[in-house]
Amino acid sequence: MSVYDKLVADTKLTLGRIASDFTPAVLASSLAAEDMVLTDLILRSGLPIGIFSLETGRLHAETLGMIDRIKQSYAYEVALYKPQPEAVDAYVATHGLNAFYDSVEMRKECCRIRKVEPLGRALAGKKAWITGQRRAQAATRAELHVQEDDPAHGMVKFNPLADWSEEDVWRYIRDNDVPYNPLHDKGYPSIGCEPCTRAIQPGEDIRAGRWWWEQPDSKECGLHVVDGKLVRIKPV
Repeated sequence: MSVYDKLVADTKLTLGRIASDFTPAVLASSLAAEDMVLTDLILRSGLPIGIFSLETGRLHAETLGMIDRIKQSYAYEVALYKPQPEAVDAYVATHGLNAFYDSVEMRKECCRIRKVEPLGRALAGKKAWITGQRRAQAATRAELHVQEDDPAHGMVKFNPLADWSEEDVWRYIRDNDVPYNPLHDKGYPSIGCEPCTRAIQPGEDIRAGRWWWEQPDSKECGLHVVDGKLVRIKPV
């Protein structure tokens, strides 16, 4: 068995264990390449794992278009969680629509309103959640584990693709004809909200296009952070 084949087999085993031992569990999908790999693995196998996405109100049209593509390809409706309208309105009225460019604090507050709070609602009542994070994506994710304790949400968190490379992700997508976000073909290896994401140049870090005006060690939205620190406290 090749290294790649073992990666895929191990990931299937992990997802199967999540389905059997941690129901109800959910995949938090950004609708980018890694999450489409996990979506394909979950839905092809008919695993009882829900899939949701955070519809922040600032996503690219191409990203939103993935909702319909998943429905067409897999006959599955991704659940969407949106920010509280009054929180968005208060932020915009007080600070301005694009105040996230002004400081890390303003950017993190925008992420808190548009992503972190909706995530809490999406995870309510669940035993585990799944992400498409990989160690190779960023320096902030170098200590990523396949299974971790998530004290922020009081549950187990799984990163089944932690060991996968960029090449592994795209090999799976090609081999299995997995639909993917067309922004990936336009120089966007990592995709977030439209005003906070740009295409990257050859040779740049794959997350260089996320919050490009900030220092690399601050480039997390808060979904994986507790008290300002990445949740890498207790690998299981």
